Amino acid sequence: MKTSEDDRGTASRGLRKLGLCVLSGLPAAGKSTFARALGHRLRQERGWAVGVVAYDDVMPDSFLDEASARPLTSQWKLLRQELLKYLEGFLMAVISQCQMSVPPNRSGAMWEDFITCLKDQDLISTSALESQSCYLLTKIAVSRPLVLILDDNFYYQSMRYEVYQLARKYSLGFCQLFFDCPLETCLQRNGQRSRALPAEIIHLMGRKIEKPNPEKNAWEHNSLSIQSPEGSSEVRLEVTDLLFTALENPVIYVEENMQQKETDRIICSTNILHQADQTLRRIVSQTMKEAKEEHVLPYNLKRLAEELNKLKAGFLEDLRQGNNKKYLCFQETIEISDVISFFHFEKDNIVQRYFPKQH
Repeated sequence: MKTSEDDRGTASRGLRKLGLCVLSGLPAAGKSTFARALGHRLRQERGWAVGVVAYDDVMPDSFLDEASARPLTSQWKLLRQELLKYLEGFLMAVISQCQMSVPPNRSGAMWEDFITCLKDQDLISTSALESQSCYLLTKIAVSRPLVLILDDNFYYQSMRYEVYQLARKYSLGFCQLFFDCPLETCLQRNGQRSRALPAEIIHLMGRKIEKPNPEKNAWEHNSLSIQSPEGSSEVRLEVTDLLFTALENPVIYVEENMQQKETDRIICSTNILHQADQTLRRIVSQTMKEAKEEHVLPYNLKRLAEELNKLKAGFLEDLRQGNNKKYLCFQETIEISDVISFFHFEKDNIVQRYFPKQH
């Protein structure tokens, strides 16, 4: 393993080492205490630049109280995304070795707390430029291996994946430390805090938490589970090795092959169009059969057939032209089941005008 002097010399050889480390686990699992100790040790023993970003210290206090009761509110998500934008702005400045610009749209209190966090760890200069529109990075921030340790619960996989995407975008190292602390221990520690969370919130988070799963998610392969935050020398060594591995093996950004992507889209659309055509024909045929069984008058049967065939033609034309947005929910690609469900909904609205049978 490299010595501190080797690490300090990395920049002179033009090989900047930059990484993001995500700490996840239940409240009171020991993450913040561990993060502070880890940051101090890496600075002293490795000579690295380290930024510990504790979300509890940066996110607005008034909102954190609300978030503890309603952890999935849209405002809470927006604030987390905004904080990631701040981190991205800092990383862009480090990579290009320039000043860090002040974002035009920002939450005043959270931005100031973020700046204070970086200043306190000697990553940006304590003296801002006169214009207050940008901040100077310190020599430490731009000359040494840099690790940003993100300290939060990160109990959903999707939260951690957002950080991974940031690492991939800029080819940074990425790793995760999961604090596998027993629920009862977390509840006991939480009860001793001056600003304790409601116990039911920790119980709820314990039921919902998604541990790193390297076997299922390749992007989580640089993960380590920690049972004892106090940490033996063996645990400290494992964590250092994990961080070093992440820095030495940054996530590689692979530019998408747009031509192949478009070819795949056309093939997929053609297959869906064929399936939809056959399925919608069967649905129309079955509906007309049911209408006859309900003794719908011949004149109305004709009008019903015309309306259903017109509806079917419209659906197929949308698929042919790629106008698929109305069939999508949250996924990016269309599924045949989405088309069929939407067709049934529209079809039932038409049928109700001709006979009252429930579909």
